[in-house]
Amino acid sequence: MLMKLPRWGFWCECWTESLTEQGPPALVASFDAYSAPQADRWVAIALETISPALDSDASSAAWEWMYDGRIDTRRALLRAEPCTVSLTHAGTRITWTIRPAFFLPLAHRQGTELPACAHDFTPRPEE
Repeated sequence: MLMKLPRWGFWCECWTESLTEQGPPALVASFDAYSAPQADRWVAIALETISPALDSDASSAAWEWMYDGRIDTRRALLRAEPCTVSLTHAGTRITWTIRPAFFLPLAHRQGTELPACAHDFTPRPEE
């Protein structure tokens, strides 16, 4: 979405982390959402998509969040609170994070060539 003015929304990320091998978490996907429903829908669609491939414990955790935890996530987002949804499958932790954000119209995210600073991102370690 090309913007002209700053806009409130949510910055969504999906990270994976091996629990059996050393190494930093890997950013798998990111998404800029402009409403709480759009942000939690991004996580729900991802969980629905991968749930058939998950082991039974991870699949149960995914569906539990979709049926019970999603409403708590939505409420927290409406209060502009950050949220995290995590599950573990076959030695890999998959974590979705949603944080309130103020989007500035500096560069179009889908541009063919991003400015050099876009590649300097260093993820913060989890607290």
